[in-house]
Amino acid sequence: MSSPQYTSIRYEVRDRKAYITLDRPECLNAIDLAMPREINCAVESANDDEGVHVIVVGGAGRSFCAGYDLKAFAEAGMGTQGTVWDPMIDFRFMKRNTDDFMSLFRSPKPTVCKVQGHAVAGGSDIALCCDLVVMADDARIGYMPARVWGCPTTAMWVYRIGAERAKRMLLTGDTIDGRQAAEWGLVLESVAAVDLDRRVEDLADRICGIPKNQLAMQKLMINQVFENMGLHSTQVLATLFDGIARHTPEGRWFQDYAASHGFREAVAWRDSGTWIPDGREE
Repeated sequence: MSSPQYTSIRYEVRDRKAYITLDRPECLNAIDLAMPREINCAVESANDDEGVHVIVVGGAGRSFCAGYDLKAFAEAGMGTQGTVWDPMIDFRFMKRNTDDFMSLFRSPKPTVCKVQGHAVAGGSDIALCCDLVVMADDARIGYMPARVWGCPTTAMWVYRIGAERAKRMLLTGDTIDGRQAAEWGLVLESVAAVDLDRRVEDLADRICGIPKNQLAMQKLMINQVFENMGLHSTQVLATLFDGIARHTPEGRWFQDYAASHGFREAVAWRDSGTWIPDGREE
C-alpha cells in the first residue's frame, strides 16, 4: 500500500515516535480544507504502525496554528451560505472536522502537542484535543472567534479548565500566554521557547518506554470520564452553534467586512474590543 500524499502536513516516524507537523508555515499553519482529513489519516497511520508508541504534534515555522485560513473562509466567503441557509450543511462540514481533530483525543496511542507562537481559534481545538500540551512561555492560546463567527466545536476548554475559566476565555475571546495556560491547567506545562523542543522530546521519550497496551488502557480509562460527562453531545451542540454563529447578523457583517476590506482588517476589528455591528447598522 502506498503512503498517503499529504499537502498540508508532514508525517514521519523515528525512534518509536510518529511526528505530525502542520506544514503551512507561510500562513502560520492556518487550517485549509485538507488539513483536518490529513491529521486524521496520519493518526490512523501511527496507530497502525506497531513500532510507534507516541504521536508528537507540532507546527512548522514560528507558530503552531493560527486557526482557520480566513483568507479563504472569511474573505472569500467559504463556509458562509446565502440568506436562506441549511444548518445541516454547516453541521456536516464542521462535525467532520471536529471528528478529525478528535482523532488525536481518541487515538489509543498518546498524543503530545508542542506549541510555539500561537495556538488560536481552530488551532486551539487541535492542540487541546491532544493528551498533553507543552507551550513556550511566550506562546499564546485562545479562541478569538468567540467574539463573532465561531464556537469551539471540540468544547475542550470546559473539560480542561472548568466552567468559570472556560467562560472567562469564551465570553471575551482573549488569549493567554503559556505561563498562564499552565498555571490554569489548560496545558501540562510551559517552558522557555529555547527549551521547547527538548522538553517535548524528553516527555515523548519517557512515554515511549511504556508498552503500547498499557498506554492504551490508561488513556482510554481516563478519556472515558469525559465521555461519561457528555463530551460527544456537548460537541454536537457546539458544532451546531458554530454554524449558527457564521450566519447571525453579526457573523454576516464580519464576513461581508472581510470580503470588502480583507480578512486582516476584519480580524483586527474583531480582536480590538470594538463594538461589532449586527449587520443592520451602518
